[in-house]
Amino acid sequence: MNNIQRIRHELPVSLDIVRAVAELDAALVKAIDDAKEAGLPQSLLAGLLHGHAHAETHKMVVK
Repeated sequence: MNNIQRIRHELPVSLDIVRAVAELDAALVKAIDDAKEAGLPQSLLAGLLHGHAHAETHKMVVK
């Protein structure tokens, strides 16, 4: 796992990283709001988010 970057070791972070994190956060908030508005059960929403987080973590660990 020596190829995983830890942002906390890079403080202060670049404006590109700050921008990318802000855009990701805004996109997630919008997608969650849209899903709730469409009537998606909160448990399914939480499960989907957890599954994607788990999959991305797995990708980082096995590289």
